[in-house]
Amino acid sequence: MLPRFVGRLGVADVVTIANAALGFVAVVVAFVDIHLAARLILLAAIADGLDGILARRYGGTPAGPYLDSLADVASFAIAPAVLAFVVISDGLEIGFDAVSPELGLVTAVCALFVAMAVARLGMYTAYDTADDYTEGIQTTLAATIMGAAILAGAPVDDPWLILAVTGAFCYLMVSRIQYPDLLARDALIMGVVHALAILIPEFAGRTFPYALLTLGIAYMALSPWFYWREEPPSTGADVYGNA
Repeated sequence: MLPRFVGRLGVADVVTIANAALGFVAVVVAFVDIHLAARLILLAAIADGLDGILARRYGGTPAGPYLDSLADVASFAIAPAVLAFVVISDGLEIGFDAVSPELGLVTAVCALFVAMAVARLGMYTAYDTADDYTEGIQTTLAATIMGAAILAGAPVDDPWLILAVTGAFCYLMVSRIQYPDLLARDALIMGVVHALAILIPEFAGRTFPYALLTLGIAYMALSPWFYWREEPPSTGADVYGNA
């Protein structure tokens, strides 16, 4: 007897489910190779954009939106929180043989990140019906910035910085700040840089992770006020998605 999803799920749903699996693998790998885990999260972000393209090209299914939010919880809520926890705890040389104030603080901030990411994903699915913007920064964007920062080597040298950034994301993900969708041309540029940061992260002094980090921070900080559109927004090519 075939599983019940046979004939009910489409090609886009398969990519979405693969996205969730990448998130789980990133969590496992984070305790062994933090840079590989960061690359897996960035790859999950590519998959998150690809499933939207495939859904528009081949058609979606009723299960698609639910699968997308569930996959994002794994890849862009839990996985980046674990990455932050590992980087910060290693940087602060926190031991796990006993509970300490530092361990409690790091655990609380990372747990809050997961909670706010889940809240944002739920609110996005229920309330964000606008075609050209979303409220609060996308969980994909937050995870991308964290992954690019790890590949660039920035947070390893200052664990308190990544703790502060993780805490800031907790608010930004559920804020009312409106973030516009990328234009197709800008999404393409971002996607190329994103892919190169995954494939050759150490090329030319980590050029592509730094470029991805710079572009992500620029979009996060400037786009709500200075991003002007002269054409319709991207129709699924945005590697950040909206959730």
